[in-house]
Amino acid sequence: METLKHIDLRTDPAARWYVKDETVQVTFAAEPGELASREGPNRYAAGDAIVTGATGDRWVVSRERFDARYLPVAPGVYRNRPVPVLVREMAQAFAIERSAGGDVLTGKPGDWLMQYGPGDYGITERARFEAVYRPAADPAA
Repeated sequence: METLKHIDLRTDPAARWYVKDETVQVTFAAEPGELASREGPNRYAAGDAIVTGATGDRWVVSRERFDARYLPVAPGVYRNRPVPVLVREMAQAFAIERSAGGDVLTGKPGDWLMQYGPGDYGITERARFEAVYRPAADPAA
């Protein structure tokens, strides 16, 4: 399995812009801990969001990032803001740090590498990607 380093999808001709369209269930951590997601460990601090997606997948979002990316719908229910992200479907198994020195996530062939910003990555399994992501226009265009 290849561990990806210094990846920047902004310069990758195979990368495309997509946007997530999903309503999620959220609880906020009372104390630090770790959640085992399908792609690897997600460590969290008190106050961070523990998210359960429409497909049943669970992951963690830091409180700062959560507040910038999600809007409240009802108590414990949020909807993501339609922010385009760069993605690339991966042909081989791979691993990448969520951020420098952060949790290491692993993906299988057919999973999607997500780049939310420079040095800020995620992985989305193929079935989940197809269920909640839609093509988007290049925000710079």
